[in-house]
Amino acid sequence: MKTPKLFIVPTPIGNLEDITLRAIRVLKEVDLILAEDTRTSGKLLKHYEIETRKYPYHQFNEHKVVSGLVERLLAGENMALITDAGTPGISDPGYLLIRECIKNDVIVECLPGATAFVSALVQSGLPSDKFFFEGFLPHKKGRESRLKYLSGVPNTIVLYESPHRLNKTLSQLINHFGQERKVSVSRELTKLYEETVRGSLQEVSEYFNNKTVKGEIVIVIGQVE
Repeated sequence: MKTPKLFIVPTPIGNLEDITLRAIRVLKEVDLILAEDTRTSGKLLKHYEIETRKYPYHQFNEHKVVSGLVERLLAGENMALITDAGTPGISDPGYLLIRECIKNDVIVECLPGATAFVSALVQSGLPSDKFFFEGFLPHKKGRESRLKYLSGVPNTIVLYESPHRLNKTLSQLINHFGQERKVSVSRELTKLYEETVRGSLQEVSEYFNNKTVKGEIVIVIGQVE
């Protein structure tokens, strides 16, 4: 029996060319691809003529299916875990399955690849030698207390945000960090209408205040000066 292995495979965050040759090979060779949304991933897989079977694995079913997937891995199936975009486990499903694989001595191998916050952080022009990755803030409960905590973090901070909450979040950041704090907001990374806006929180907030914003967003807040 072959040694079971779970491959963690990053996928493009927008531009379909941002996938490695190794990732394509792995996706073609495994027995099963675990996809956050099989329809979304289907476009990428079709583009690269990857015909491997797909199985849905997302935040709404992961607790239910994880034990069965581990059993299949232990029986000899090799699998690849992908999400709609970026690296699984980074604000996306993945941690639970990886943890259970490790508990059961299933080899886990993570390929390098696209992650939105890395691109946004590097091109922000803000210090990136030390940073705090927050991901998504709580929508309601605990949001204010979390923002208060983050205001005391001395390093560069990275947040994910959805377009319809951007203006509200920038306003809240001004309240907690001050209007002069440096910030960089990136949206639609690697896509046709990619945009990065840099400046003080007040300046960036005013820029987006009357705009219709689309695409996933990364906010990079500069360190305390």
